[in-house]
Amino acid sequence: MSALLSNEVFSAIAMGLTFVAFYPYIRAILKGKTRPHVFSWFIWAAVTFTVATAQLAGGAGVGAWPIAVSGLITGGVALLALSKSADTSIHRADWIFLALAATALPLWWLTNDPLAAVLILTSVDLLGFGPSIRKAWTLPHEENALFFTLGAIRNGFVVLALEHYSWTTALFPAAVGLACMGFVAMILIRRSVLGPVALEPSPVPDLPPG
Repeated sequence: MSALLSNEVFSAIAMGLTFVAFYPYIRAILKGKTRPHVFSWFIWAAVTFTVATAQLAGGAGVGAWPIAVSGLITGGVALLALSKSADTSIHRADWIFLALAATALPLWWLTNDPLAAVLILTSVDLLGFGPSIRKAWTLPHEENALFFTLGAIRNGFVVLALEHYSWTTALFPAAVGLACMGFVAMILIRRSVLGPVALEPSPVPDLPPG
């Protein structure tokens, strides 16, 4: 019972951090300070929901709930962005991500192994960091390090909340959490190298939630 309680507490903390991380982003959309890429956010919503389903199939239990909640919020961001005349431009990379994500469920069905889906979807999510890494290398002061710090901490609690540990249940949150930590480290190092830059407050970045 105590172990289950601990899992539930960690899961609740992870869900709370999810709301804390997304709150400023949603406010920025409502105020018109940021225009999310609708296509990308629908892809990320589909990816996150599928990962949560695979985690539940793999025995993650309450540890999958924060990922499912994140998928729900991500889908809400996509719909909100669509209603606010968000960026609807579609690039070749978007179609690549969509094609990779679309292969996850058929592969899961063919292999009867949710790990196959998790491997593909984790790769898709990590590839989403590519454009942000290129931008942050030259303009690190325009990135929101706090957003990714909260993402790393949130995914740490997701791992702690898992009721069963396996590659299927732990790979996605662990990989995304480590990616967030690496991204924050790069932002801080590049800021120290380039020195302080006077900038107007910038909107929360349009980046994958994880």
